[in-house]
This record gives sequence, C-alpha cells and structure tokens, in this order.
Amino acid sequence: MTVVTGRRTHTPTDTLTIFAIGMRVNTLFRPDAWLPTLAAMGPMIAELSRDPGSGFLGARTLLGWRGPTVLQYWRSTTDLYRYASDTSSRHRPAWTAFNARARKKPGAVGIWHETYQVSAAETMYVDTPVMGLAAATGSEAVGSRSDRAAQRLAAGSR
Repeated sequence: MTVVTGRRTHTPTDTLTIFAIGMRVNTLFRPDAWLPTLAAMGPMIAELSRDPGSGFLGARTLLGWRGPTVLQYWRSTTDLYRYASDTSSRHRPAWTAFNARARKKPGAVGIWHETYQVSAAETMYVDTPVMGLAAATGSEAVGSRSDRAAQRLAAGSR
C-alpha cells in the first residue's frame, strides 16, 4: 500500500452504515469448529467487492488473539439486510453451516455483530495508506475548511 503523505480525511456521504462483525474462538483445540467460520468471511467480502450495486463500500479486518473483527462500510442498512437475507449469496449457506456446527459443538466458537446507522463521521489519516472509511468513500486532503475535528464532523453530517 502506498503511503499518502499529509493530512487526509474521508469523503463525506449522505448515508452510511457501519457493520462490525467478529468471531471469538472459545475453545482453541477445536479448529473443526472455528476454522470453517474463519474461512467463510473472505469469500463473502470478495463476493461483495465484485458487486458495486450491493451497497457494500469496503471493509477492514482487525486481528485479535481470539479471532478477527471485520469493520464493513455500507451505503445503507437496507443494503446490508438485503445481502444478509439473500438466499443466492454466500452469507445464507455460511450462516446455516455455522448454526449446524454450533449445535454439534456448543460454545466452541462465538460470533457477534453490531450495526450502526451513522449520521455523521469524522476521520483523520496522517501519513498512512488510504484505509478505513477513506478507502470506502474516498479520500480528501484536509484544507482550511476541514482543519479541525469539529469542522470535519459537521461536514460529515450532510
């Protein structure tokens, strides 16, 4: 990834949904329970990335010692829920398979998610590659009208 020098912020959008999803490995010696869950996310992100009409804007994966968290950026909750319930997408079979494994090995692996409808967002990236919300919506140089966090937050509520 190319480092972009200087101060940058994301390009504000009219609507934004942030979906945080993660898994937690509760029983380390049961990879048969958690490895398929871990392996399911990449193909879903790839599927969404190939479909600009899905409303998926991008994602960022964060790694923790008990499992990953994926921050997903969506145009709207409607788009997110449409994907989650689409029987022709990769999500439904993965969810069905997770539930079947969870019934056979209760407590071995957990999953969680949080959905946020965002009315405004403020970001700052200094000497980093374009990442996070800026990678999802676009990246802009910080100028005189976006020099302070409060200005950026106000601009992010359009």
